[in-house]
Amino acid sequence: MEGNKLTVRKVGVIGAGTMGQGIAEMLAFNGLEVYMIEQSGDKLSNAMNMIEQSLDRQIEKWAMTQAEKKLVMNRLHPIERLSGLSECELVIETITEDLDSKRVVFDQLDRLCGPKVILASNTSTLSLTELAGVTAYPERVIGMHFVYPVMKTDLVEIVRGLKTSDDTFARTKHFVEEIIRKKGVMVFESPGFVTTRLICLFINEALHVLEEGVASAEDIDSAMRIGYSFQHGPFEMADRFGLDSVLAALERMFREYGELKYRPSIVLKKMVRAGHLGVKSGTGFFHYDKDGDRQ
Repeated sequence: MEGNKLTVRKVGVIGAGTMGQGIAEMLAFNGLEVYMIEQSGDKLSNAMNMIEQSLDRQIEKWAMTQAEKKLVMNRLHPIERLSGLSECELVIETITEDLDSKRVVFDQLDRLCGPKVILASNTSTLSLTELAGVTAYPERVIGMHFVYPVMKTDLVEIVRGLKTSDDTFARTKHFVEEIIRKKGVMVFESPGFVTTRLICLFINEALHVLEEGVASAEDIDSAMRIGYSFQHGPFEMADRFGLDSVLAALERMFREYGELKYRPSIVLKKMVRAGHLGVKSGTGFFHYDKDGDRQ
């Protein structure tokens, strides 16, 4: 390893939910060997199937060839135990947004991986400093917050905790910008960072506008999409993030900041209780097919 350059061939991805699948697919597409781990063999094989389906959709759209798909799939290695990550130069944790679960993972990783290995979390609202607190080498813990959908969004928030070293930051930025070719923005630890904080407020305010009967969800989305060049309006955005994820982020920011603007809309709470979570459940503010396309 020379200077600020991070030589990476093998990357670990812990957690193979929607974000974990997107991160693993993007890393493998960029030529890296990816070691994926989940809580159970079933979840792991489901994740591999979902990645394969995603690649097949790209082939259908002429964005990839069968040969490229085969190369990507060959770079994905499902593993059963955390010890299988010991050879990785970088490990990205992307499990559920629960501080205690993440702390357990970081405690184990810290003992398995050499002191130079960067331990990154894809958290959007939790404290990196608290995660690093369970490790013997807190200076190598950093946040790498990818934005959904990972393959298409060329942004990564690189989040510095209180103890994150300049060297860890520089090596992570090099990885983001030179190896996976995305724009890295530096963020100091703060609940919601930049993207989650702003986008969740945007979605929450759209929910209040809907509750007040000012306009329909369809028309609010059209207004922001056509009027302000948003790729998706706030409601389709929420559906694609997962309404449960948006609710969890707002609740955490409401607790941390104590400001009413972060208090989640009642409509959002009702929809999550009803199991209408957006694309992943097929129904949110709109309806989606199994490929995640609007019906």
